[in-house]
Amino acid sequence: MTELFLKDEVYAIVGAAMEVYNVLGPGFLEPVYQEALALEFTERGIPFEAQKELPIRYKSHLLQKTYIPDFVAFGRIVVEVKALGQLTGNEESQLLNYLKASGLEVGVLINFGSSQRLEWRRRIWAPASRRGIAQALHP
Repeated sequence: MTELFLKDEVYAIVGAAMEVYNVLGPGFLEPVYQEALALEFTERGIPFEAQKELPIRYKSHLLQKTYIPDFVAFGRIVVEVKALGQLTGNEESQLLNYLKASGLEVGVLINFGSSQRLEWRRRIWAPASRRGIAQALHP
Protein backbone atom coordinates (compact mmCIF):
# COMPACT_ATOMS: atom_id res chain seq x y z
CA MET A 1 0.00 0.00 0.00
CA THR A 2 1.36 3.43 -0.93
CA GLU A 3 1.41 6.38 1.45
CA LEU A 4 -0.79 9.34 0.49
CA PHE A 5 1.16 12.43 -0.52
CA LEU A 6 0.98 15.12 2.24
CA LYS A 7 -1.43 12.91 4.22
CA ASP A 8 -0.69 14.37 7.66
CA GLU A 9 -0.98 17.93 6.39
CA VAL A 10 -4.33 17.24 4.70
CA TYR A 11 -5.63 15.55 7.87
CA ALA A 12 -4.59 18.60 9.90
CA ILE A 13 -6.48 20.89 7.50
CA VAL A 14 -9.59 18.70 7.56
CA GLY A 15 -9.41 18.42 11.36
CA ALA A 16 -9.40 22.21 11.63
CA ALA A 17 -12.35 22.40 9.22
CA MET A 18 -14.27 19.80 11.27
CA GLU A 19 -13.81 21.92 14.38
CA VAL A 20 -15.16 24.98 12.55
CA TYR A 21 -18.14 22.95 11.30
CA ASN A 22 -18.81 21.50 14.75
CA VAL A 23 -18.83 24.97 16.32
CA LEU A 24 -20.66 26.95 13.61
CA GLY A 25 -22.65 24.29 11.78
CA PRO A 26 -24.11 24.98 8.34
CA GLY A 27 -25.94 28.13 7.26
CA PHE A 28 -23.30 30.87 7.21
CA LEU A 29 -21.84 32.47 4.12
CA GLU A 30 -18.43 31.49 2.81
CA PRO A 31 -16.53 34.50 4.27
CA VAL A 32 -17.60 33.50 7.80
CA TYR A 33 -16.12 30.02 7.36
CA GLN A 34 -12.98 31.46 5.76
CA GLU A 35 -12.38 33.74 8.74
CA ALA A 36 -13.15 31.02 11.29
CA LEU A 37 -10.90 28.54 9.48
CA ALA A 38 -8.04 31.07 9.45
CA LEU A 39 -8.44 31.43 13.22
CA GLU A 40 -8.48 27.65 13.65
CA PHE A 41 -5.39 27.25 11.45
CA THR A 42 -3.59 29.82 13.58
CA GLU A 43 -4.68 28.17 16.83
CA ARG A 44 -3.43 24.78 15.60
CA GLY A 45 -0.15 26.12 14.25
CA ILE A 46 -1.03 25.33 10.63
CA PRO A 47 0.97 27.66 8.40
CA PHE A 48 -1.17 29.33 5.74
CA GLU A 49 -1.52 32.27 3.41
CA ALA A 50 -5.04 33.60 2.82
CA GLN A 51 -6.13 34.87 -0.60
CA LYS A 52 -2.72 34.21 -2.16
CA GLU A 53 -2.61 35.41 -5.74
CA LEU A 54 -1.58 32.68 -8.20
CA PRO A 55 -0.17 33.77 -11.57
CA ILE A 56 -1.33 32.04 -14.75
CA ARG A 57 0.99 31.40 -17.68
CA TYR A 58 0.15 30.85 -21.31
CA LYS A 59 3.21 29.45 -23.08
CA SER A 60 5.96 31.91 -22.17
CA HIS A 61 3.53 34.73 -21.27
CA LEU A 62 2.35 35.73 -17.84
CA LEU A 63 -1.36 36.55 -18.07
CA GLN A 64 -2.90 39.54 -16.32
CA LYS A 65 -5.66 37.31 -14.95
CA THR A 66 -4.77 35.53 -11.72
CA TYR A 67 -6.48 32.98 -9.50
CA ILE A 68 -6.97 33.64 -5.81
CA PRO A 69 -7.75 30.54 -3.72
CA ASP A 70 -8.98 30.90 -0.17
CA PHE A 71 -5.78 29.49 1.36
CA VAL A 72 -2.44 27.94 0.57
CA ALA A 73 -1.57 25.84 3.63
CA PHE A 74 1.84 24.41 4.53
CA GLY A 75 3.12 26.27 1.45
CA ARG A 76 2.05 23.25 -0.62
CA ILE A 77 -1.72 22.69 -0.40
CA VAL A 78 -4.46 24.77 -2.02
CA VAL A 79 -7.54 24.96 0.24
CA GLU A 80 -10.81 26.15 -1.24
CA VAL A 81 -13.82 26.84 1.02
CA LYS A 82 -17.45 26.58 -0.08
CA ALA A 83 -20.83 26.96 1.63
CA LEU A 84 -23.12 25.09 -0.75
CA GLY A 85 -25.88 22.51 -0.39
CA GLN A 86 -23.52 20.06 -2.07
CA LEU A 87 -20.33 20.10 -4.11
CA THR A 88 -20.43 19.67 -7.88
CA GLY A 89 -17.91 19.15 -10.63
CA ASN A 90 -17.67 22.94 -11.05
CA GLU A 91 -16.01 23.37 -7.66
CA GLU A 92 -13.64 20.48 -8.32
CA SER A 93 -12.71 22.02 -11.69
CA GLN A 94 -12.00 25.32 -9.95
CA LEU A 95 -9.70 23.56 -7.47
CA LEU A 96 -7.86 21.71 -10.26
CA ASN A 97 -7.37 24.99 -12.15
CA TYR A 98 -5.86 26.52 -9.01
CA LEU A 99 -3.47 23.58 -8.79
CA LYS A 100 -2.49 23.90 -12.45
CA ALA A 101 -1.91 27.64 -12.10
CA SER A 102 0.12 27.34 -8.92
CA GLY A 103 2.15 24.27 -9.82
CA LEU A 104 1.09 22.75 -6.49
CA GLU A 105 -0.04 19.14 -6.53
CA VAL A 106 -2.52 18.78 -3.65
CA GLY A 107 -5.80 20.56 -3.14
CA VAL A 108 -8.54 20.28 -0.54
CA LEU A 109 -12.08 21.38 -1.27
CA ILE A 110 -14.11 21.96 1.91
CA ASN A 111 -17.87 22.49 1.93
CA PHE A 112 -19.45 23.83 5.11
CA GLY A 113 -22.94 24.13 3.56
CA SER A 114 -24.13 20.55 3.90
CA SER A 115 -26.61 20.10 6.73
CA GLN A 116 -25.59 16.46 7.22
CA ARG A 117 -21.83 16.76 7.80
CA LEU A 118 -18.71 18.55 6.66
CA GLU A 119 -18.04 17.62 3.05
CA TRP A 120 -14.45 17.58 1.78
CA ARG A 121 -12.48 16.27 -1.15
CA ARG A 122 -8.76 15.85 -1.64
CA ARG A 123 -7.51 16.20 -5.20
CA ILE A 124 -4.13 15.64 -6.83
CA TRP A 125 -2.84 17.30 -9.98
CA ALA A 126 0.51 16.71 -11.58
CA PRO A 127 2.05 18.09 -14.78
CA ALA A 128 1.74 15.82 -17.81
CA SER A 129 5.32 14.64 -17.35
CA ARG A 130 4.49 13.34 -13.85
CA ARG A 131 0.78 12.56 -14.27
CA GLY A 132 1.26 8.81 -14.70
CA ILE A 133 3.34 8.64 -11.51
CA ALA A 134 0.86 10.76 -9.51
CA GLN A 135 -2.13 8.72 -10.66
CA ALA A 136 -0.37 5.48 -9.80
CA LEU A 137 0.45 6.78 -6.30
CA HIS A 138 -2.83 8.61 -5.66
CA PRO A 139 -5.78 6.98 -7.43
